Amino acid sequence: MPELSIILPCYNEELNLPLIIERFAAVRGECPVELILVNNGSTDNSAAILEGIFEKDPSPNVKVVTVPKNKGYGHGILSGLRNAGGEFLAWTHADLQTDLLDVIKGLEKLKQSPRPQETLLRGRRIGRPVLDNFFTWGMSVFSTITLRTRLYDINAQPKIFHRNLLDKMVNAPDDFSLDLYLLFLVHRLGWDQLELPVVFGLRKHGEAKGGGTMKGKIKLIKRTLRYIIELRNDIKAGLR
Repeated sequence: MPELSIILPCYNEELNLPLIIERFAAVRGECPVELILVNNGSTDNSAAILEGIFEKDPSPNVKVVTVPKNKGYGHGILSGLRNAGGEFLAWTHADLQTDLLDVIKGLEKLKQSPRPQETLLRGRRIGRPVLDNFFTWGMSVFSTITLRTRLYDINAQPKIFHRNLLDKMVNAPDDFSLDLYLLFLVHRLGWDQLELPVVFGLRKHGEAKGGGTMKGKIKLIKRTLRYIIELRNDIKAGLR
């Protein structure tokens, strides 16, 4: 049983996949960790790339989960979580903006907390452009006021937690709202939260799937706002 499972939802990341494997091999060291690559309904050459990688160098520490049709970022992560064997679970992006070494560092910090089985470790992005920080601040203020829950830098990565949280993740959304759902859930459960400052690097290859462009930011904000309102209405109705 690995101590940590890292889930990466991969949608059309064919050029990043070999780099992910190389980086994982370089940073995992002695830590009993598995990497779960979710081929999240990719329409590019991802399947062939992954097959070629494992034919050349099969690794028991790397697992592939295939989702035939893309149903969203959150669906890909949830599919990976259901196939994870680690005591602790983590997810982050497959664009290499978050270093896999940060995930392993995050686990060590989490294990040193007073109650690691009831603590969420989350990334806190530093050194970001002013515009990105502005959008993050605005969403944090709106979600905190609307849900009466302190929520900030919602989409920062990585997210790391004990696998006992899986049974409590009921009705989790299939899209980018999954990060917001997780933060809201651990707050309602009374879990502790830890931060790990992380530097988000530049995407190596391909296009951002979330808020990497202005169009993407607007789309992500609209969906997040709808989900915040949905959560608020559920709270009022006593459903959460």
